[in-house]
Amino acid sequence: MNGFLLTVIGARRPGRIGCTLLLAAIGVAVLSPASGARRPESSFRSAVEGYRYEFPRDHGAHDAFRTEWWYYTGHLQAADGRRFGFELTFFRRASPPDEVKTQLSRWSLSQLYLAHFAVTDVNGARFTFAEKLSRAGLGKAGAEQDRLHVWIDDWRAESSGSGDTHVLEAREGALGLSLSLTPAKPPVIHGQQGISKKGGGAGQASHYYSFTRLEAKGTLTVDARPVAVTGTGWMDHEFGSADLGADIAGWDWFSVQLEDRSELMWYRLRRTDGSSDPASSGTIVFPDGRSRHLSLDDIMIQAINTWTSPASRARYPSAWHLAVPSLALDLTVVPFVEAQELRTSRSTQVTYWEGAVSVTGSKQGQPIKGQGYVELTGYAERLAGKL
Repeated sequence: MNGFLLTVIGARRPGRIGCTLLLAAIGVAVLSPASGARRPESSFRSAVEGYRYEFPRDHGAHDAFRTEWWYYTGHLQAADGRRFGFELTFFRRASPPDEVKTQLSRWSLSQLYLAHFAVTDVNGARFTFAEKLSRAGLGKAGAEQDRLHVWIDDWRAESSGSGDTHVLEAREGALGLSLSLTPAKPPVIHGQQGISKKGGGAGQASHYYSFTRLEAKGTLTVDARPVAVTGTGWMDHEFGSADLGADIAGWDWFSVQLEDRSELMWYRLRRTDGSSDPASSGTIVFPDGRSRHLSLDDIMIQAINTWTSPASRARYPSAWHLAVPSLALDLTVVPFVEAQELRTSRSTQVTYWEGAVSVTGSKQGQPIKGQGYVELTGYAERLAGKL
């Protein structure tokens, strides 16, 4: 979902949840046979309990699963105090093997790749995004299976030679990003028994892990001017093959990094009647790297403001009160910039809100501050209607 996105992209509905997400929006016309017949789910591997993660292998692609995404978000600061948020996301969407056999090999749609790149200029109250789409067959896009290396043209996310540092590169016009991100904590596995549930049905789950605190440094290019930056990032990697439930309209995904070096991930699957699906869940990560699963009953969340997009006319929640009573954690989450909507007509064809947020509140009775990212899908249109 995330940052999902929270997404099981490709589902009928959250790239990043797992947070995330958006491949569902590609639609039948691109990925289905000409006949319009429903694609056989049995062609893909399901996310089931008992999955054992192996790193660095699991940073790479999992072609046996239908949908996958690598999601990076973060907060950067220049030497002069200017602040920025960034998002760089790669999505992979597979066609079933029996479809691929009917296609010419060099033009095969066996693996389709999409990417989103966005920058929030906090001081300038400005949001800019770009997008890409390409197939793997011609070598313009792809992902390795035994390590982190996913790319579309000159956009890439790749591990260093040691495998510890993540390198991000993206450029579109006057906007660019060149970052090195080093994990300050080991990866955190979300969900229980190796799966992150996205519904109550059989197989409605994904495999989902995150690096919840990455130390970032590099260069951000805004208005064709490179700026040296440092900061903190977050990475989600999620893969699965299932659809969302038919009654899921979208999701709200939160990643929060607090100044005491603890982190919180939470996604709420929204039903069409406005209620929260019981599969909604999250993870609290403690300063020492330990983590604990959070269920729907563990967290309280309430929207306290709204923002209406002048472009899509979608009405999004725009500030939240978020509490975890068992941790004596009480937070207020507010966007740095209200207008952080992506309208991805040239790639996933989904309109969603994903943006940098500030966090204030208290923990165990003491004041605390932080920062984060929020992803909101299904407000401009119900994601389930895409398939």
